[in-house]
Amino acid sequence: MARTTSFTTLLTAMAREAARAQREAEAAHRRQDRERLRTIREAQRAAASATKEAKQRYLEGREAEVGQMNEELAERVAGLTGILQETLERNDAIDFDTLRIRDRYPPFAPPREPTEAGTLPAREDFLAQVQAPSLLAGLLPGAKGRHDRALHQAEEAFGEAIRAFEEAKAARVARLEELHKEYEQALASFNEKVRARDAEVDELERKYVAADPEAIVAYNTMVLERSEYPEGFPQEFRVAYVSESHELVCDYELPGPAVAPTIAAYIYVKSRDRIDEKARKPSEIKALYQEIVAAVALRTCHEILEADQSAALDVVAFNGFVQTVDPATGKDIRPCLVSVRVTKQTFVEIDLARVDKLICLRNLGAQVSPRPHEVQAVKPIVEFDMVDKRFVEQSDVLADLEARPNLMDLDPFEFENLIANLFAQIGLETRLTRSSRDGGVDVVAYDTRPVLGGKVVIQAKRYSNTVGVSAVRDLFGTMINEGANKGILVTTSGYGPDAFEFAKDKPIELMDGGQLLYLLEQVGTKARIVMPEEGGQRK
Repeated sequence: MARTTSFTTLLTAMAREAARAQREAEAAHRRQDRERLRTIREAQRAAASATKEAKQRYLEGREAEVGQMNEELAERVAGLTGILQETLERNDAIDFDTLRIRDRYPPFAPPREPTEAGTLPAREDFLAQVQAPSLLAGLLPGAKGRHDRALHQAEEAFGEAIRAFEEAKAARVARLEELHKEYEQALASFNEKVRARDAEVDELERKYVAADPEAIVAYNTMVLERSEYPEGFPQEFRVAYVSESHELVCDYELPGPAVAPTIAAYIYVKSRDRIDEKARKPSEIKALYQEIVAAVALRTCHEILEADQSAALDVVAFNGFVQTVDPATGKDIRPCLVSVRVTKQTFVEIDLARVDKLICLRNLGAQVSPRPHEVQAVKPIVEFDMVDKRFVEQSDVLADLEARPNLMDLDPFEFENLIANLFAQIGLETRLTRSSRDGGVDVVAYDTRPVLGGKVVIQAKRYSNTVGVSAVRDLFGTMINEGANKGILVTTSGYGPDAFEFAKDKPIELMDGGQLLYLLEQVGTKARIVMPEEGGQRK
């Protein structure tokens, strides 16, 4: 586990940092371009004289400035309305080879100083500096001695030059060897880094193909991190994978309502030499933000499912939250504005280039805020913490897992009592039914809240195999017979995509083993689910 966590954490962090750096660089480049244009326009205005011709140029410059501002505004709106279309024009699957280090280490290139040997001293050059005395000078006393001493000094200077040359040569050779040794060490370190990265990528790819849950999470984290959105989008998210039902759950932070431009156009008023702003209609702002919320939900589902190379995903659940402040309390809140759960089989049949985003989501059984601009919340279809395996792993550290009861060891009556007690502690009035007379109902519960409350039928399936659509159909039929407002199906395993598809537009909640353990933990009951070695269903 430590090794898997290490490489998934490393590669996820690498992908996040690379994507963030690229987005920030591009945003900075765009800001620099805009600032450069503004600087040019300001310089043009400053340089204009009071002459009629200069004034005309000034007016033309101001009008050009307004035109540029309107173009930037139009590009911003086009980027916001094209969020979904943008992702349809590219393949979101990740090529694992792009995670490898492809840079080549530069060849050995020492500086000029240790490689330039200079010129070997020549005796002739030194002796040539000693001039022989002329015939007349040679007759003077001591002339020959002086000449001989000069020749001797030249020989000594030559010898000294040879020694200095050899010493410099030895120093250069030593320095060159030192530089080459440093280069070889750096090259070896680089090659080791490449080897380690290749091993990590190979391991990630192998585990991803084998549908290892942590590898699935790491891969999809990189998929979403590489997705490029307009400026102002937080792009903060978390993902979890439910291996029992092949479901990926994503909590995604949406931009706030302020991301929708409140300006419809810029207008230059010549008489006052001023640029005025034409306000966008409130209805247009609300409609644009609602479209953004819907587009992010559909885009995320599309990117996840399109990038699924290991066929590990049958279902995707998306919850879109916004980080804001409650105006009534002044406290930070995180309301959910859109929540959808969709099967891959259904989603791939949708032509996203032609759909009405809101109608499409509602057809998928999504919960969509009717007033997202007012951050009116909806209830998530899937609570992230109830499916995140890290919750169970963290709990294992706090208590001895082996000391917890295994739900698969309970007999049917004990398991049904456990479920009845669970929902009683949550706040429902529960009554356990007799197995021989319940018509498929294990627990009848009543939500006593006015308006929202009512009768709830709960069925408990202590299964080791995936729960299919027939069990959900049976629950729905029982709900109709009982006159219930809601049905809840609880299992120790997971559900198939057909079960989710059938339940999507019905008042039915499907709770798998991970969610069951989470709710038990919340009411103070620590448990575990260990499937028997041999398959089969156990009620």
